[in-house]
Amino acid sequence: MAKAAGKAEKPLTKVQIYTNIAETTGLSKKQVAEVFDALKQEIATSIGKKGVGTFVIPDLCKIIRHQKKALPKRQVRNPQTGEMKWADPKPASTTVKVRALKKLKDMV
Repeated sequence: MAKAAGKAEKPLTKVQIYTNIAETTGLSKKQVAEVFDALKQEIATSIGKKGVGTFVIPDLCKIIRHQKKALPKRQVRNPQTGEMKWADPKPASTTVKVRALKKLKDMV
């Protein structure tokens, strides 16, 4: 297999992201940090227990609260040996799913 030409770049750190946004928008880094804090609070409110369960960041992604159903004790097959055994029950749980929207997919 051929290696990719050049060295792969590391992802930006939080400080680098805040600095880039501050330079682009003309806001201070502190103001950019406050915007991100407000965004986090809005997401938490929307996908929390009393929220609507979804939050859309326009043109980027949709964040969804997903309820997983409880699974009862059941028989499952071990794929290596073919032996049937009992799987423990799993309680219902809540997870978060993030879906990329079309414009984000088109950026790639």
